[in-house]
Amino acid sequence: MEQTTIIILVLGALIFGALIAYVLVRSGQKQASNRPDEAFLLLQNQLQGFQVQMGELLKTVDSKMGESQRDMRDATRMQFSESQKLIQSTNEQVTKHLIDVAKGVAEANEASKQVFTIADQLQNLEKVLKHQKQRGNLGEASLELSLNNILPPDAYEMQYLFPGGDQVDAIIKTKEGVIPVDAKFSLDNYNRVVNEDDPERKLLLEKDFRNDLKKRIDETAKYIRVKDGTLPFAFMYIPAEGIYYDLLVNDVGSKVNARSLIDYAYRERNVIIVSPTTFSAYLQSVLYGFKAFKIEESAKQIAKEVEKLARHLRAYEDHFKSVGKSLGTTVNHYNSAQKDFGMIEKDIFKITAGETEVQFEPLAIEKPVLES
Repeated sequence: MEQTTIIILVLGALIFGALIAYVLVRSGQKQASNRPDEAFLLLQNQLQGFQVQMGELLKTVDSKMGESQRDMRDATRMQFSESQKLIQSTNEQVTKHLIDVAKGVAEANEASKQVFTIADQLQNLEKVLKHQKQRGNLGEASLELSLNNILPPDAYEMQYLFPGGDQVDAIIKTKEGVIPVDAKFSLDNYNRVVNEDDPERKLLLEKDFRNDLKKRIDETAKYIRVKDGTLPFAFMYIPAEGIYYDLLVNDVGSKVNARSLIDYAYRERNVIIVSPTTFSAYLQSVLYGFKAFKIEESAKQIAKEVEKLARHLRAYEDHFKSVGKSLGTTVNHYNSAQKDFGMIEKDIFKITAGETEVQFEPLAIEKPVLES
């Protein structure tokens, strides 16, 4: 804005000077005929004055221009400094945001990898569950894990073989005998019942499911062999908590009358159906019994050791009595010898007419008293 004002002033001064020069020239032409020398001098003086004014004006303009340039430089420098600060701050923020974005992308990639890993594991688990043999292995692994988490290793045995050749998944050792445990469940029939939408078809599937479950109960009951050292009951282990819960309270349990199956298993076949949670509760009771059995066995062992020690003490008492008897005999011989020595002393005293005397001080020794 100041530069524009200065430029206008300079242009105005130039125009004004041109007008003055023009007037003076015209005036000089009119007076040239009369007084040429005076007109020339007057024009020269006026031009000199105009030059002085123009010089002062130019100085003023230069001064104003210098101040304006300094102001412009200062303003430009300040704006440049502020711009640099703003750019630096913006770069820092952008860099920070980029780093955050990169971290977010890395975390998202890691989460995606975990999701894919879980998906692969679920897919592998689905493949395992589709094969009955592998599903049975999974149930046995779950059973072993439950046993291992609660009981000591010597309180159970996996894949126990009966004398007749039949093999049960596991047995639990107790004081009274072993408890057979078999992991059984028909997941295929269960899934068919759960996934079926047609009511009539579902009733047929529920009937098949009930018959299959009853068959599994009967298969578990065959491992109850009291003559082979088992207790008169067995556990049928269902490895899935949700399936066991469905049997008790959900649609599957009510429609196939699973409670009557549980009663049938317990009352008629002496089979207790358990899930991982309920099985753990039973195992806690078994564990307490096992600990009590161990304490009883330890007490019996201690009693045997005490009895053995008593025999040693009786033998020592016999030896001690023998030593006492030997010591009593020795004391008797000592006392007899002491009496004989006294008689010899008297004889020596008589023979020497009292001139020779044997100084002998007998020891008072008591023989040991033996208790009868």
